[in-house]
Amino acid sequence: MRLEGRDIVCIGTSDWDNELPINQHQLMRRLARGNRVLFVESLGLRRPQLASRDLGRIWRRLRRGLGRERPRDGLHVLSPLVLPFHGSAAARRLNRALLRRQVSGAARRLGMSRPLLWGYAPQAEQLIDALEPSRVVYHCVDDVAAQKGVDAESFRDAERRFAARADLVLASAPALAERMRELSANVLYAPNVADTGLFATALAPGPVDAAVEALPRPRLVFQGAVVATKLDLALLAALAGLRPRWSIALVGPRGAGDPGGDLSALRRAANVHLLGPRREAELPAVLRGADAGLIPYALNDLTRSVFPMKVYEYLAAGAPPTPPRWPRRSRRSSPLTTRGGGPSAPGRPPPTPGRPGSRRSSGRSSGRWPRPPRAPSGSGRRRCPS
Repeated sequence: MRLEGRDIVCIGTSDWDNELPINQHQLMRRLARGNRVLFVESLGLRRPQLASRDLGRIWRRLRRGLGRERPRDGLHVLSPLVLPFHGSAAARRLNRALLRRQVSGAARRLGMSRPLLWGYAPQAEQLIDALEPSRVVYHCVDDVAAQKGVDAESFRDAERRFAARADLVLASAPALAERMRELSANVLYAPNVADTGLFATALAPGPVDAAVEALPRPRLVFQGAVVATKLDLALLAALAGLRPRWSIALVGPRGAGDPGGDLSALRRAANVHLLGPRREAELPAVLRGADAGLIPYALNDLTRSVFPMKVYEYLAAGAPPTPPRWPRRSRRSSPLTTRGGGPSAPGRPPPTPGRPGSRRSSGRSSGRWPRPPRAPSGSGRRRCPS
């Protein structure tokens, strides 16, 4: 199946203007170069909290949802008005009717006929009869049911129905592929994507993010959502205590997906710096000043099914990734190691990153860096330290 000159309706799990571009943003931007794409924003799978972050999202959704689809970045974006209470049968029935009406209307206005239905959210199954798609793809990139605030029972039910009706199921992590093969006979393991061309610009001389440059070296940088549900806060606090002269910089929005999470353990550490979010185009300047890239994920039901885009982004930028010990990704993608040859853990002093200024070559050390699966890229791939 050649993806060119087609109509594509994508049901996302995120808003298009999300502070953190993820798989669906990367892939739909690329597909929009040769196809007509309608991107349907998040269906509010997580129950909202009485926090300023969630209240702001509700207000934006109400404002945008009263309008029609809008052009953005070479595609069209629709903000559907649905109720974020998927545990209620009555709310699900109302959402089904609202979603069918809004998406069908947008597709009709754009002149789409029998589009390819590409669902990141399995609730896309509700649109199959309404759109009569030429093909159906379920793209599973996270164990969404394991996320805090998501009604797991209704999500799993929708996932079973959608996977059974999909022509193809894509899974971005081995654990997801294994689970999807229990639901469908047509499952393809498709590792996560990243804009490696953008992040490889960090290898060239250029400015360093001002907040990062102000920190003493060595600098360990994490870029992503700073949330208690995904990060191992105890590990970060232990690392900060073991290495008080190291600078640990966390770059990204706080509380995305978990606005009520407790981050106080990080704020108490003098050498942990919460630098806030950056635009995607600004991230190479952040990593240009890093001596290593952190992936300090906790080991839980959510992260066991994750293959982070930032693995590819850090490698493309020349910042060696230092994650904790993960379950094996696959035979081609074993856990990455620190420069000392093994993952760091609380209670054992981690190895010291390379001397300031040696970041580009620090991957060539006694520690081995297994090569992850090849990542699709929108531009030429540069060779990373190995």
